[in-house]
Amino acid sequence: MNIENAKSQLRKGMLDYCVLLLLKNGPAYANDIVTRLKNANLIVVEGTLYPLLMRLKKDQLLSYNWQESTMGPPRKYYCLTPEGEQFLAELDTAWNELVGSVALLQSNN
Repeated sequence: MNIENAKSQLRKGMLDYCVLLLLKNGPAYANDIVTRLKNANLIVVEGTLYPLLMRLKKDQLLSYNWQESTMGPPRKYYCLTPEGEQFLAELDTAWNELVGSVALLQSNN
């Protein structure tokens, strides 16, 4: 097994959670989301992010609104819906349980 493939799969599995975490602090433009994910070493290209955003919107976890831009056309800003906030809280719980489980396994070695 290639370590880069394994790391990529781990990141891919966490991407929904990470996007919801970013939007917890307020609305964001897709390009800002990509930049923040790249800065966190979760390398994401826009081609990966847009389908994810559309899926989260279809699942009613996100909504968006258009805002005028001083640098071109209006921009679509994504934000959490109340359902998205609830789902994120449930993912937080699941994440903490997973981290605890991994820590337990690590301490047994």
